[in-house]
Amino acid sequence: MVQNMFRTGFLVRATHTLLTWVITLVLFLHNTDLRKCEERGELLLPVLFFLLVVLSVLLYFAVSLMDPGFVLSDTVKGAQGSHEEMESMIPQTSTPRLRRCGYCLLQQQPMRAKHCQTCKHCVRRFDHHCPWIENCVGERNHRWFIVYLMVQLLTLLWALHIALSGISPSVTWELWFRVNGFLLAALGVVCVFSVVVALLLGCHLYLASINCTTWEFMSRHRISYLKNCESEENPFDRGIFCNLWDFFCICRTVVWEKMYHRTTTNSV
Repeated sequence: MVQNMFRTGFLVRATHTLLTWVITLVLFLHNTDLRKCEERGELLLPVLFFLLVVLSVLLYFAVSLMDPGFVLSDTVKGAQGSHEEMESMIPQTSTPRLRRCGYCLLQQQPMRAKHCQTCKHCVRRFDHHCPWIENCVGERNHRWFIVYLMVQLLTLLWALHIALSGISPSVTWELWFRVNGFLLAALGVVCVFSVVVALLLGCHLYLASINCTTWEFMSRHRISYLKNCESEENPFDRGIFCNLWDFFCICRTVVWEKMYHRTTTNSV
């Protein structure tokens, strides 16, 4: 994974990190609440904001460099398929059922796994490939991805408040734009990212609460184990509390492939 950082993902991660610290520097240098606190010798809020930015950057790299749950097997053959859903179910008598991957010809692809053409691997409980982190979001890093979104949203909202506190009035519009130019640019970037992160966080919290992935939600009509279910039926749903408990609070590996009837708690 470290080697992958210096390939396609290096530019994305470097841009994200540079943009984060440039905006942070602008907020500290302009006449914002942070600058006023520093001048008064009140360092608690500036230090807390700085630590929150550091935490968001660390979580970003942790999620982007983490193994999302690649399915590793000695039976993988290097071949490419011609269609995203050229995956046929392999007859199995045990649960969970296994299937063949139409891209890498993985003989035992678990249910809810999917091949990522960007990462060139099958990923367990595949959610999506995120270009923002240049990594898949799957079984092992999905919860950390949501934690990162929470911290990132908190950082962005605080930065939005700080940026607004630094807008200075001027005599003319031209002078106002000249004085607040960098701060307005930072404010625009923070606003856009705040909306995007808030929408992402809301969507992923909803999907986690129903034990569903982005891929399953968007493509259930093409997924072999879901396309025969009713439109509102989710065979993996155990209820909001159990779903969120398994997602956030269970440290051990969860058997995400286990399916449930709506009328009984017994697994199929």
